[in-house]
Amino acid sequence: MLRSWFCRLAVVLGTVLGVLAVPLHAVPAAAKVDKPVTVMTRNLYLGADIQRPIEATAGLTGAAAFVALGNANHLTRAIVDQTNFPRRSQLLAREISAAKPDLIGLQEVALWRHGPLELPGSGTPGALNATEVDYDFLAILLQDLRRTGVPYKAVVVQQESDVEAPSFVGNPFTGTATDGRDVRLTVRDVILLRASSNLRVLDSGSGQYDAKLVLSVAGLPASFVRGYNWVDVAHGSGRPFRFVNTHLEAFSSDLALAQARELLAGPAADRGRTTIIGCDCNSDPLNSSVKPQDHVPHKAPYEYITGPGGFTDLWLTWRPANQGWTSGLNETVDEPAPPSFDHRIDMIFARPAPGEQVRVIAGEVTGADSSAKDPATGLWPSDHAGVALTVAR
Repeated sequence: MLRSWFCRLAVVLGTVLGVLAVPLHAVPAAAKVDKPVTVMTRNLYLGADIQRPIEATAGLTGAAAFVALGNANHLTRAIVDQTNFPRRSQLLAREISAAKPDLIGLQEVALWRHGPLELPGSGTPGALNATEVDYDFLAILLQDLRRTGVPYKAVVVQQESDVEAPSFVGNPFTGTATDGRDVRLTVRDVILLRASSNLRVLDSGSGQYDAKLVLSVAGLPASFVRGYNWVDVAHGSGRPFRFVNTHLEAFSSDLALAQARELLAGPAADRGRTTIIGCDCNSDPLNSSVKPQDHVPHKAPYEYITGPGGFTDLWLTWRPANQGWTSGLNETVDEPAPPSFDHRIDMIFARPAPGEQVRVIAGEVTGADSSAKDPATGLWPSDHAGVALTVAR
């Protein structure tokens, strides 16, 4: 009888273990779940309105244009000092360390330099030879992040525009110019990886768009170059995905659309791989207006990315558009709280590989509430807010 009881017990246990084993072996590989990842897009703000020299010299030629350029650059550069990136960087570092994104796509990572003033007839006006560093936004921010105890490392740095021009008060042709020097602005897009993240970098790359804004300012050539960078990452042996960071043209929606097409034909082309894009897109999906020099509306680049491009605007899967405003702050970034963010151009898009999904499980707009504003200087971290989303795959 005892033997019979053991036999029945063996049958029952075998049946139970068999039932438990079936689901484990029946889970398809495509249903594998990777660890959640937090990604962020953050425009640091160059520090001043760089359209000022363009507007100041419009319709002028010769010496008059040169004087207007120098005076406009002097004011622009003074506003860069006023908007105080070393202090704003501390605010940004606090914001980033609180959100703790694994990956951050940074735009407008400026490098401001200066050198001797080069006038027409002496030296080479506009030559890129100013080397004295005033503000290196990347170095300053990385140092401040280390001080918060949440360090990051730059995994891809892509240089975009690099322009140099005279800066002075008065008129050098009448001997009344003071504070003369050349000022140089180099703009970079950067991807940061949190040092403590478990993400493993598999590959990376970057490039500049062929479509670019080319101008002549006071007889000096000025190209506003935009570009992108990307990194392929994975958690251990988990499924890899590509994170792309880009900044589309602000002055022309025609050019921004052309750049979006280049992006989706280049680093974001592979539909067999999950791709996430962090973007200062300069394209508001709710804005159908057309700029005087353009043929397509402001929303056209966004609609191309989310239409033919096949990408989903992840914020809209998490919260309504009006809870995600990211842009609209004044040039001196010292508005009283609450700030005047009134539209959304900073996006995180995703397009999953076949059989995969990307869903938002947490998200926030950063740097947009009164706690982000510096009580001592009255400055906000940037003229944009950031967007951080935690996604599960």
